[in-house]
Amino acid sequence: MSLIGKIVGGAIGFAVGGPLGAIAGTALGHAYDVGSEKTVEPRIFLSNSEETQFTFFLAVFSMLAKVAKIDGRVSKAEIAAIEQFMDHDLNLDFNSKRLAINIFNAAIKSDQTFHAFAHQFYNRFQHQPQMLHTMIDILLRVSSADGNISNSEEKLISDAVGIFNFSNFEYRNLRDKYQKTNDKYYVVLGCNRNDSMEQIKKQYRKLVFEYHPDKIASKGLPEEFTKLASDKFREIQEAYELIKKEKKI
Repeated sequence: MSLIGKIVGGAIGFAVGGPLGAIAGTALGHAYDVGSEKTVEPRIFLSNSEETQFTFFLAVFSMLAKVAKIDGRVSKAEIAAIEQFMDHDLNLDFNSKRLAINIFNAAIKSDQTFHAFAHQFYNRFQHQPQMLHTMIDILLRVSSADGNISNSEEKLISDAVGIFNFSNFEYRNLRDKYQKTNDKYYVVLGCNRNDSMEQIKKQYRKLVFEYHPDKIASKGLPEEFTKLASDKFREIQEAYELIKKEKKI
């Protein structure tokens, strides 16, 4: 049984705490108590690794909710982008999707801020840069799904970049993946067209090591995000092969 299946399948306890813990309480209460006035008391506590995975899941859909709402309302296009992300990018099953929707809706209605979620996420994953990069990548991916990242959306994501202590170079590389550019494959590897092949190869090997799906999963990526990690790993490999082909190597 996946982590989310375990969470949805029975009453659990967790010690996430903070703004994300408040969202979890609302989302799980709704998940368990539809049509009932009872309050479910937690009984089974998550392990540390499960709690880390759940924190990631919580943060993704809480932060996406605040980005979607930044313009004042959640549009049909934004809802479609979130649903596409859940169905196509993550392949969420029924229980996982239901919980993600509950988290999203709880965050939309919550007085907690995007910045509060981002700070809590950073405090949990500050020593795992791959997880921080994955979060920014997800925010950009969903925000750009309609073909455009609005100024208000980009401002919010840029705030998260600052909280995560990213450099401008790191952020530009992530953002440029979702914009039309002739250098897309170099952007994927965090390189530019003028770098030597030796530099490109070194960066490629670094990314392959850091973003192998098994390595990312061991650091706290929920099972539901495995496809996303595999897609990123394949993207890195394809970019390197196309650059080699371009350079006739």
